[in-house]
Amino acid sequence: MGQHHARVLSFLKDVEFVGVSDISAERGLDLASKYQVRFFEDYHDLLPLVDAVCVAVPTRLHHAVGLACLKAGVHILIEKPIAASIAEAESLVNAAAEANCILQVGHIERFNPAFKELQNVLKAEKMLAIQAQRMSPYSDRANDVSVVLDLMIHDIDLLLDLVQSPVVKLAASGSSASRSEENGQLDYVTATLDFANGVVATVTASKVTHSKIRRMAVHCKNSLVEADFLNHEILIHRQTTANCSTDYGQVLYRQDGLIEKVYTSNIEPLHAELEHFVSCVRGHTEPSVGGSQALRALKLASAIEQQAMEKSVGESGDGEDNNSRGDRPDGGSENLPKLGSFTDATTAIA
Repeated sequence: MGQHHARVLSFLKDVEFVGVSDISAERGLDLASKYQVRFFEDYHDLLPLVDAVCVAVPTRLHHAVGLACLKAGVHILIEKPIAASIAEAESLVNAAAEANCILQVGHIERFNPAFKELQNVLKAEKMLAIQAQRMSPYSDRANDVSVVLDLMIHDIDLLLDLVQSPVVKLAASGSSASRSEENGQLDYVTATLDFANGVVATVTASKVTHSKIRRMAVHCKNSLVEADFLNHEILIHRQTTANCSTDYGQVLYRQDGLIEKVYTSNIEPLHAELEHFVSCVRGHTEPSVGGSQALRALKLASAIEQQAMEKSVGESGDGEDNNSRGDRPDGGSENLPKLGSFTDATTAIA
């Protein structure tokens, strides 16, 4: 992800792109040369020269790198998930507050044009249920992390933002592909979430699907709204009883449904995300996905992952755990797996 941040920062208006830092000197020098900025072998040397940084390092390093930036008084945009554990995430949130610094987390789908339009459409609808699917073919990217923290956490964040109600009950199960059984990571997980306001959501994520799918369907009282996050499309299905008749009263056909297509912009989500970050740094607005929102998503993802993992390895016993009894899954698990799918790059802006 670091190289993509560098690409967007290089042409962002009203921003001075200062430099990059990377654990690989070869990769870092290549990026620095490409965008004509300085390369810093040690990211600590970069911090006194900038107002803000984009942190795109392996998630197991989010806490250490993020904490160093915040203690230096530097605003940060850190890739998702916010940290490798609940405790580390809470530490970053507290550090940002103490330093009076912006902490934005890279839940990039919040800036997808299709999601923006979905929010607008749903303002006039009463939601009943939501189905989310996020599936990808197996790859070597993020193969040391479960599908929950790699893919599903995107939809978890979107669901929490859309529903605006606490999760009171969850049920989750999953399985691992043969390539992941050695490290125990889940490659396919489905979860059902019951919210306090009555909305029910089913979310599925897969790393072993042959096609790439990024879809969300919202079942409302008077419509079905489908969002395609890959193609930036929104379809609204509505019921109708319209008939088409001749002058003699003969019915030619009956229209049982109407489909509305909502057009969206083609802006790159990462570009929109970084523009929002710059605006926050300039003091114009608070992050749409700050540390508190990211922590909430991580807690729910942790609870889903823990329950799915227990069922996968046959450790759930008779199924009587806190979540299956309906208790709120707010606590999560402190023992999240170590993540490491991002390039070891820290890009900076001033």
